[in-house]
Amino acid sequence: MSKMSEAITYVQPFDANFTTAFCPELVLVAGLFAMMIIPNLGKATFRIPGTQIRLPYFLGGERYSVFSNPRLPSWIAVITMIIAFVEVLMSFDGGLQRYMIVSELLPTTINEVNSGDVLVNGGSHILPGSSKELLLINGFSRLFEMIFFGALSLAAIASMNRLQSFDASDRSTNALYNNRRQADFYILLLTCGMGMAIVALAQDMFVLFLGLELASFSSYVLVAFHKESKEGTEGGMKYFIVGSVASGIGLYGISMLYLWAGSLQLGELSVAFAEAMSPQGSPALPLIALGFVLVGFGFKVSAAPFHFAAPDAYAGASSPVAGILATASKAMGIVGLTRMLLIVASPESSDGSAIWLVAL
Repeated sequence: MSKMSEAITYVQPFDANFTTAFCPELVLVAGLFAMMIIPNLGKATFRIPGTQIRLPYFLGGERYSVFSNPRLPSWIAVITMIIAFVEVLMSFDGGLQRYMIVSELLPTTINEVNSGDVLVNGGSHILPGSSKELLLINGFSRLFEMIFFGALSLAAIASMNRLQSFDASDRSTNALYNNRRQADFYILLLTCGMGMAIVALAQDMFVLFLGLELASFSSYVLVAFHKESKEGTEGGMKYFIVGSVASGIGLYGISMLYLWAGSLQLGELSVAFAEAMSPQGSPALPLIALGFVLVGFGFKVSAAPFHFAAPDAYAGASSPVAGILATASKAMGIVGLTRMLLIVASPESSDGSAIWLVAL
């Protein structure tokens, strides 16, 4: 059996090791809840029917002065992203423990455990392939999470003085509108970070697609967030249209892969692809499906011909958002391309193996 430091610990959601394995992502979830609750804490009450008794429920009404600062959402977002970044760094301390988040565990009782077996919650042994793998926490995924969280942290800090805000005592429509947008902007930033983290960890094509779309939808709105400007509205609309078309084509490719292989697990797709590329195999359908899937990732890295909306998106977005598109969004596309080309479609050593590296 392999050493503990080299073993993969399989955990299900909300198991004993789930918090340890998924800590940076749980920090983002906590930040999202804090963003939606803390700025809305106030003196709201409700009356018990049939009585004159009023009980507080704290959400709404006149805001408490300590929570009425319009800059509060920006501080929550910055603190959340920095904590998530630090948690990723701390995961490397003393050697990174690898975790696999699975939807179900199917333990296999055996007397002798081979070197390829893995650990369930650090104890029980299971055979590889006996569970539905969703997310893998390893050095590769944590490295890209550092890029994502670092870029989003810098964008959150840079945006603190860019969004117009007014004193809480100003009750004009314009002041209330702009102060409300503070929370909206940073909720989108955290949602974008959550989607990127899912892409970095994904071991299933459908999970990968969900993470990609979660980050993409947030970036569409962020590009057009300054909708008072003509450039922002135009850039956001073009970015949304081109991105939606690319996502639709990619989803069609994923459906073809499932029709062909009967699974969307990256490991199972890799085995099926190797069989299809053998002399006895039929590679036409998987190659077409793979091409469709790569369209979605090609849009994220602004690869031709899905680069037409990129100039308008960069011009219409604020500088911090443009920085996210140029760094974190590109890195997310690279993760998807790497998963598809070097895991699913990685050929055996032959003269044709360089084709995929050139494509990458």
